[in-house]
Amino acid sequence: MSDLELKAAEKFIPPESQGGARSSGAAEKPKAHADSDVVIEFRDVSKEYAGKVEAVTDANFKIHIGEFISIVGPSGAGKSTLIRLLTAEEEPSKGEILVAGRNISHLKKRELPFYRRKVGVIFQDFKLLPKKTIYENVAFALEVSDATDEEIAEKVPKIIQIVGLTSRIQAMTEELSGGEKQRVSIARALVHNPKLLIADEPTGNLDPVSTWEIIELLFKINKQGTIVILATHDKEVVDTLQKRVISMKEGKIVSDEEKGKYKL
Repeated sequence: MSDLELKAAEKFIPPESQGGARSSGAAEKPKAHADSDVVIEFRDVSKEYAGKVEAVTDANFKIHIGEFISIVGPSGAGKSTLIRLLTAEEEPSKGEILVAGRNISHLKKRELPFYRRKVGVIFQDFKLLPKKTIYENVAFALEVSDATDEEIAEKVPKIIQIVGLTSRIQAMTEELSGGEKQRVSIARALVHNPKLLIADEPTGNLDPVSTWEIIELLFKINKQGTIVILATHDKEVVDTLQKRVISMKEGKIVSDEEKGKYKL
């Protein structure tokens, strides 16, 4: 059974307390999917920091199986906060974030590592280990989750092949181009077969050719059934993709379009 055929409740966390997936909010996604395909739902989510600084205000949206979504907006719009809420690094001040029907704010400590292994994240600055090879950087993500040597030896070459770096598998981090570094970052994010891949400004430090190579790789991953969320300032990429676009401004979702374009 492929990932696309799996039910939402099987994709992230044990279904101890399944909840319904009702919607609310002005920026509701057009109903191109059945509610049974909802994997993630933000319900009236706000995040306020000290000094009554509200980074996210009343966010309402659903994410369905197999979607590719761009989140856009100027610096300070709330994109990074939205990502930290989704990875459970932050808890909402108000509202609920449901993943596979469960409120992730209510996850037990022992459940959080399992959940986070199903959420891969890649960053603009790569966050690779210096003085390590491509193989060692990818293997490290498995080592910290207590994978056996046999599992590491089996999985790492396969993942590196997916991102097209087999011929460079023993290259050191400092020998890599920006595009290659981002491919390693993606490979590391894929080691636990995540059901959601979040790309936070993944092409910000790349040249145009490398940018489109990374976008094509994200598409390849998405076609295998992984939800991809792309947070980006790259207008050309967003406008060319013709995928769903959630636009943010001053912490609020100001538009949510099925085939959207970059809006400031």
